[in-house]
Amino acid sequence: MSRHRQPAPGAGQPPTPEPVTHETGQLAPRNAPHETEQVAAPEAPQDAPQDAARDAARDTPSTAVHPVDESRPVGRIILFGIQHVLVMAATPISAIFLMSATLRLDAGLTVNLLSAAFVLSGVGSLIQSLGPWKFGPRLPFVMLPGGAPLILFIAIAEQHGLRTATGAVVLTAAFYFVVLPVFSRLLRFFPALVIGTMIVIVGVNLVKVGAVLVTGRPGEPGFADPTNLALGMATIGFTVVFYLLFTGILRQLAVMLGLVAGTVLAGFLGGIDLSRAAEGALVSVPELMPFGSPQFSLVAALPLMLYSLASMAEATGQTVINAEAVGKEIDTRTDVPKTVRGDALTSLFGGFFGLPLMVTSGENIGIVRVTGVRSRYVTAAAGVVLVVIGFLAPVTRAISVVPSAVVGGTAMVVFAVITVLGIQMLGRSDLDRHTSTFICAVALALGLLPILIPGVYAGFPPNVRILLESGVAVGAFVAAVLNILFHHVRPRLGGV
Repeated sequence: MSRHRQPAPGAGQPPTPEPVTHETGQLAPRNAPHETEQVAAPEAPQDAPQDAARDAARDTPSTAVHPVDESRPVGRIILFGIQHVLVMAATPISAIFLMSATLRLDAGLTVNLLSAAFVLSGVGSLIQSLGPWKFGPRLPFVMLPGGAPLILFIAIAEQHGLRTATGAVVLTAAFYFVVLPVFSRLLRFFPALVIGTMIVIVGVNLVKVGAVLVTGRPGEPGFADPTNLALGMATIGFTVVFYLLFTGILRQLAVMLGLVAGTVLAGFLGGIDLSRAAEGALVSVPELMPFGSPQFSLVAALPLMLYSLASMAEATGQTVINAEAVGKEIDTRTDVPKTVRGDALTSLFGGFFGLPLMVTSGENIGIVRVTGVRSRYVTAAAGVVLVVIGFLAPVTRAISVVPSAVVGGTAMVVFAVITVLGIQMLGRSDLDRHTSTFICAVALALGLLPILIPGVYAGFPPNVRILLESGVAVGAFVAAVLNILFHHVRPRLGGV
């Protein structure tokens, strides 16, 4: 895939074009003044200040730090980082609680896994945000467990046991590294048309996830409870009011303030049980191999390995859309593999702590776009906060008391922003061409089908159903294949 174009002057860039160093996103220093420049004679002291200015200019290179690489005051960085944590904290909590309830794990093991989920989410966020060596794209990313990898982990555990499930996670993490070189060569077949379509599907799916937190699942007790609906809508309303009335840092914190206001309202309505936050020990340390040593089975791990291919495609879209959100030029051939390596490394560690695959989060991309805070050090701070939470059991329990309806209301707004980002990307993908419109339409139809109608593939074999029920994987695959057929194969055959 070709590089994104550098924004034009006036969009936060210097007016004079200068070379850019790719790894840091910083402008290369200008050339120093010519070394043979004449210096004023000693008997002309009035020229000394000019000479000093020239010396200072020579010793101080002219640089401009990209907003994504800016370091803000520590207090603000921590505050913005906490906002990211509050928005995404419900995901690891709900993931571990679902895993615990389904697999009938005891309370002590549940607390241990929850601690590990926060610590590994923090470690992964640090890797993706800071980008050590070839791991992490140095973009504002947060990582978490949950979603399709969690469902696959539970399915493997129910069929083959927990030790085999953790072994499947470790094998899949290694599988990432094996297939990544091949996947990197295929990235040129994922232009803005394909990625934009995939991001729209991702956004719609995430909005549905947030909505389910508010409404509950159809057919289950308490579905569409009026109190929960009121809390979710009130949280959205609070966020809108804060964003409308406030300016500066308070406006940037509108998402977090809306969540806090919704939680306070839930407290007045009696929807919060604070007794859970006061129970248990003060410190919780994740336990290595809580289920025993992993057992490795390629057959059992196959569904998770197949999912990893879709996960890499999703990581491609998230890396590109994250770069778009922060306005940073990236090279997908080098930066996307860094994201995937970060996912793989974090998942490898997580497997030994009993966790499902860890993936980059879409929530924080929406927060970046809503707040306008683009510094990757903010998500690095979120990573530190997550690690601290993982060791402080009372904090973890306190976060868990935030009602799901409040978190869902916040999540719906943030996730909808991701959908808008995908639409913006599609707007730059030449949809005036009939073939591009057709490709997008077919991919959206097939990708949204399992999202809008859950269980549509229930009659298919389990391994086939795993892939078909992932709307993101289906949409990305269909868009990529049709793009190849219409825009690469057909022109060579003499088509128009």
